[in-house]
Amino acid sequence: MTDGGRRAFIGSFTAAGGPGIVTAEVDPGSGALTVLSSVQAVPDPSYLTLAPDGETLYAVSETAEGAVAAYRVAGDKPEPAGRPVPVDGSGPTHLSLFAGHVLTANYGSGSVTAVPVRPDGTLARTASGVLRHTGAGPHTPRQQGPHAHQVLPDPSGRWAVSVDLGTDSVRVCTLVDGTLTLDRETALRPGSGPRHLAFHPDGSYAYVVNELSPSVTVCRWDAAEGVLTPLSEIPVLPGAPAGDAYPSGIVTSSDGRFVWTAIRGEDVLSVLAVRGEELRLVTTVPCGGHWPRALAASDGFLYVANERSGDVTWFAAHPLTGVPRRGGSIRVTAASCVALA
Repeated sequence: MTDGGRRAFIGSFTAAGGPGIVTAEVDPGSGALTVLSSVQAVPDPSYLTLAPDGETLYAVSETAEGAVAAYRVAGDKPEPAGRPVPVDGSGPTHLSLFAGHVLTANYGSGSVTAVPVRPDGTLARTASGVLRHTGAGPHTPRQQGPHAHQVLPDPSGRWAVSVDLGTDSVRVCTLVDGTLTLDRETALRPGSGPRHLAFHPDGSYAYVVNELSPSVTVCRWDAAEGVLTPLSEIPVLPGAPAGDAYPSGIVTSSDGRFVWTAIRGEDVLSVLAVRGEELRLVTTVPCGGHWPRALAASDGFLYVANERSGDVTWFAAHPLTGVPRRGGSIRVTAASCVALA
C-alpha cells in the first residue's frame, strides 16, 4: 500500500447481493474494520489474494465460465488492471501466486489453472496451462468426480499444492514454462473431503481441514522431496454434530502454537493447540454470525467472513490459550473471504 495504511479486502458473492470487493481500513490496535469502498468489476469475486508488494490484488470470478482479474490497490478503492482472464475451468474457488503465475483451483471442473503475471503485475491474456485432476470418492453426490478447492505454494516456494475435495487427496505439483506437472498425489481417508490446507510457520507440517467430516488431518511436510505424509486425524468439534458440519477455513498462528478452523453447520470456530506432531482440541466459540465461509489471521487477530449473515467479524486471540474474543463486525452481504494487506 502506498499510503502506509493497513487494509483488508473482502470478497463476496454478487449473485447473492454482495457488493463485490470491499476495502476496509484495519485499526492496528483493536483489529477493527472500517469500510472504505466497494467495487463490482467481476461477478462473484469469492476469493482474493495480494501480490507480495501489496500493490496488486487478484480475484477469482466463481462462475460457470470461470475467470481471474487483477486490481491496483494504491488508493482506497481497487481499480481494474486489465480485463478478466478466462481460466479454462469452471467455478474457481481459490487462487494464489506461485512462480510468476496466478494459480486458480477450479471446483466445478476439478482442475488447476496457471495464468502468467507480467512484470507490472497485470495478467497475460490467456492461461498458460491447465492441470486436470482425475478420480472420485465414496461420498455421493459430493465426490462423483474431482473438485479442486484450494491451491497454494508450500513455504519453500518449490511446490504448488492443491487440495481436492472430490478425490480425497492432495496433489504436489511443479510449474515449468507455464505448465503444471503432477509430481505426486497423497491419499487421505476416503470420504473425508479435504477442503483447505494451512502450513505450520516452520514449514514442517501441514494441516488439512476436511469438509465432509469435522476433522483436521495432520501431515508431515518434506519440502526437499515434496512429500506429504498423513500422521493423524483430529476432530474439530467436541461431540457429534446435530447435522452436517461443513468445516471451511483453516489458519495457523504466526508463532505456530495454535490452529483455528471455521465450521459452518455449527457456526463456531475451533481452537486447536499444537503439541509437536499432534493437535489437541481446546474449545469452540461462536463465530459471530452465520455460515463462516473463510478465516484470516494477522497480528493476533482473526477475521471471519460469515456468508449467510452477511458480515465480517473480528476477534482478538488470547496469546496463551489461543481462544478468540469477539471484537466487533461490519456488514458485508454474502461475504466469502478476507485478504489482509
